[in-house]
Amino acid sequence: MTERRKRRSLFDVLGPGLVTGAADDDPSGIGTYSEVGARFGYSMGWTLLFGFPLLVSIQAICAEIGATTGRGVAQNLRRHYPRALLLCVVVLLLVANIINLGADLGAMGAALDLLLPGPVLLYVAGFGVLSIVLEVFLSYARYAAILKWTTLSLFSYAAVIMVVQVPWAEAARGILVPSFDFGKEAAMALVAVFGTTISPYLFFWQAGQEVEEQHRRHVKPLHVSPRTAGPELRRIRIDTLVGMGFSHLTALFIMVATAATLHAGGIREIGSAAQAAQALRPLAGDLAFALFALGIIGTGMLAVPILAGSAAYAVSEAFGFREGLDRKPKEAKAFYAVIALATLGGVALNFLDIDPMRALYWAAVVNGLLAPPLMVVLMLIARNPRVMGRLVIGRGLAIGGWLSTLTMAAVALLFLLA
Repeated sequence: MTERRKRRSLFDVLGPGLVTGAADDDPSGIGTYSEVGARFGYSMGWTLLFGFPLLVSIQAICAEIGATTGRGVAQNLRRHYPRALLLCVVVLLLVANIINLGADLGAMGAALDLLLPGPVLLYVAGFGVLSIVLEVFLSYARYAAILKWTTLSLFSYAAVIMVVQVPWAEAARGILVPSFDFGKEAAMALVAVFGTTISPYLFFWQAGQEVEEQHRRHVKPLHVSPRTAGPELRRIRIDTLVGMGFSHLTALFIMVATAATLHAGGIREIGSAAQAAQALRPLAGDLAFALFALGIIGTGMLAVPILAGSAAYAVSEAFGFREGLDRKPKEAKAFYAVIALATLGGVALNFLDIDPMRALYWAAVVNGLLAPPLMVVLMLIARNPRVMGRLVIGRGLAIGGWLSTLTMAAVALLFLLA
């Protein structure tokens, strides 16, 4: 097999996990990592190393639930758990996603304004409409390919690292040696990093995308033929491992870049990803500034449809509507309507007199409170033979999933007490 064919086969293996991981570094996430890097330097880098196996575990579990049952997270909740729990989860997810959409679209508009000065609100509306048009009217196969290639925008942050001066020995200490500060600011930074990294919308999206992939390839859910499930489960685990690794490496690049420039230059207050890009300019030069700003736009074009899509999967599965990006708009009207309304709701937030950082704070509150109980339910689903048949998750993945759940519960408690 030639090197070219090997690369192509690996790229074919990558899909929902790669796209989900890349979407984890959305503009609001970039803002969080930038703020933590600017305020604390390299000392919080260890949180990303610690959080990596936790994110891989819970996302692999979500993917296996979708592939094994042939149903998304909300549909499994509807079939096996009280309706009140389902409705509570869906409402909280919808609220958090719309706030996140507003923050991400606002950051994209501000980033474009840095590169091409103009009407920011018009840019915001333009990005929102473009996202809706692409998600609603492109075929699933073409749209999935666009999302996969859009992940390359994250390489802009690797390029930023190459053009700034990083004291790697100091950075390595911050990444490899955990340090603890029990002050309020450090506690809030810890909550922000984990809340940004392990987010409920990722659970719904990756499970839904595994179901979409089965429809695209015209294959049955894995529980129907468990003896042949081995290769597919291996594909899911490789895809998730690479996708979440890509996500965490990019987050680390952002944190290190802002620590090496903003923190080292005495700039400790960053309000958004766009402000981080602007602050980089005098310290790291025009190239680093432009790459950082372009990365915000690129990751936003990836994250916005995923935030809207995960909300659409949750609402449609909860109420039994036809859903799926593989369906034409007239076949899944409610599903595509939720995508459009959630995105437009995010656009509308930018026209209101709302502090964007305050909006992100409340999105973090909702996500932080929603994640732990939802993760408990996911673990119960994944270990339930009535749901998963003979393909309940193994002991190793279950341990990783429960550790992830306990960590997020501790983070949520810290959030409430801080």
